[in-house]
Amino acid sequence: MSRAAGESEAAAAGARAGRPGQADPARRGRPRSAAADSAIIEAVLRLIEEGAAIGELSMERIAREAGVGKATVYRRWSGKNALMLDVMRSLDAPPPPLNGESVRDDLILLLEFLRRRGLAKRNSALLRTVVSHVQGHPELWAEYHETVVRARNEAVLKVLRRGMANGEIRTDHDAEALADLFVGPMLARAILHEWKELPEGLAEDIVDMVLEGVRPRPQPAAG
Repeated sequence: MSRAAGESEAAAAGARAGRPGQADPARRGRPRSAAADSAIIEAVLRLIEEGAAIGELSMERIAREAGVGKATVYRRWSGKNALMLDVMRSLDAPPPPLNGESVRDDLILLLEFLRRRGLAKRNSALLRTVVSHVQGHPELWAEYHETVVRARNEAVLKVLRRGMANGEIRTDHDAEALADLFVGPMLARAILHEWKELPEGLAEDIVDMVLEGVRPRPQPAAG
């Protein structure tokens, strides 16, 4: 898969420009240039695509590739690891909008998003390289989970809590445990068992199987 195709779901230029530098405190002075932010992140992606190993990249080389001064890069990121975290964030797409009408439909949308994310990683050497680097640095991986992954989990929990409130989901179990039942099978296949297929319809199958067990039980007729 080409980079353009692989990033059609996982990235957009606007997303790349919107979140860089979160690891650094806000600085006084002139407003940051979104164009410079985007150029720096694009430079990193371009160098990796061309075969540069992340461990061999220097901030100086990144600055030259982006056409900016080294100080411009350091004003935005404290070091290469902080920059790489934002490079990874740039390859993430936001969760899909939910219609809020059906718990089943919303859960399918969220799991389908995870399925496509898994396919993107499998088909994109660029994404695999960046993810592997961030996973190799526990502090970066923890921050990624604290921001991107937590937002995805909260989206699932919001749907389940709505289902509990309107009677679509039973209320005698912890919502976070129920979320694991829905999300776990997709993540296991996408991340832990990468040799397994991620076919179309998998999201629907998982949601329907789990819903069978978490729907409210019929109440016995009053004697």
